[in-house]
Amino acid sequence: MKHLSIVLLIITVLSCSSTKKIIENTPKEIAKTNSISIEDIPEVVEDSIAQTVEVIDRNGKTIAKIDTFKETKDLLENENKTEETNSKIPLPPNPPKQDYNSIFSHKRWNSILQKHVSNIGNVDYKSIRENRTELDIYIDTLGENMPTEDWTKNQKLAYWINAYNAMTVDLIIKNYPIQSIKDIKNPWEQRLWELGDKWYNLDEIEHQILRKMDEPRIHFSIVCASFSCPKLQNEAFTASNLEQQLTNVTKAFLSDSNRNSIKKNNVKLSKIFKWFKKDFEQNGSLLDFLNKYSEIEILENAKQSYLDYNWDLND
Repeated sequence: MKHLSIVLLIITVLSCSSTKKIIENTPKEIAKTNSISIEDIPEVVEDSIAQTVEVIDRNGKTIAKIDTFKETKDLLENENKTEETNSKIPLPPNPPKQDYNSIFSHKRWNSILQKHVSNIGNVDYKSIRENRTELDIYIDTLGENMPTEDWTKNQKLAYWINAYNAMTVDLIIKNYPIQSIKDIKNPWEQRLWELGDKWYNLDEIEHQILRKMDEPRIHFSIVCASFSCPKLQNEAFTASNLEQQLTNVTKAFLSDSNRNSIKKNNVKLSKIFKWFKKDFEQNGSLLDFLNKYSEIEILENAKQSYLDYNWDLND
C-alpha cells in the first residue's frame, strides 16, 4: 500500500505545472499517457533535471521529500524482479494418469460375496435382503463410476461382470422368496438399475456390452441365480486378476459334473454351449475351446449332447 501511494503521488506531481518541463522532455508516448516505464526512466533522467518533491500537510509542514525518478525507478525495478522470480517458479507437473482400480473399488461387493456366498456357490439371499444397505450402496457407486474410454478392456470387463452379478442378486432379493428366477416376470428385461443417466436391464449388459467385448469366458463369470448356471464366485472380479479369474471359472465349470459331463468319446454339455456357440467359435471350433480348458482331451469324433437346464434358485 505504501508503494502504491507513492506511485499515485508521483503521477499526480508529474502531471502538475512544477514538473511540466520534465514531461516535455520525455518521449511523446510517455507525455501522452502520463506513465513511466522502467525502460524510459534513464532517458528522462538524462534529458531532465532530477526533481525533489516536497510533501506538505494541510498546515504547510513538510512531511517528506521524494526524489521522484529514483523512487519510481526503484519501485519498478523491484516489481520487475518480482515478476521475473515468479515466472521462474516451475509449474507443477501434470497429474499421473489415474489407475481406475483405485478410483473405483469392488471391495464392497467382494465383502458381500465373502459374507453371503459359500464356496460351492450357494447364495444366502435372505441374509442379503436383511442387510441390503451394503448392496444398495455398491450399486449406487456403480452408477456414479461408469467406465470411460480411458479404462482398459479388463477394467471394463470386471466392472460389467460385477455389475451383472450384483444386479441379479438385487433382482432376486426384490422378489424373494421365490423358487426360480423364472418366477419373476421378464426378469432379464426389467430396467431397474440407473447407471449414469441411463436405466439398464440384465439383457442389455449381457448381450450389448459383455458379449461384444469378444471374451467368451464371461459366460462362466456371470450368473443367472440358477443351479445349472456357473456358480457365483465368493470374490469380486478385478482388472488386475481378471485373466486368471476367467481361466479359473472356465476350468471349474467344465470340470463340474453337475453342469457338464466330459469323457474322451462322449460329452454332455451345458446348454450354455448351445445357446452361445458362436461366442466359443471365435478362434476355432467349439471342440478347440473345450480342449483348451478341459482336464480331459476330447476326441474329434466324440459324441456330443446337451444336458437339461435346472432353473432352481441357487440358494
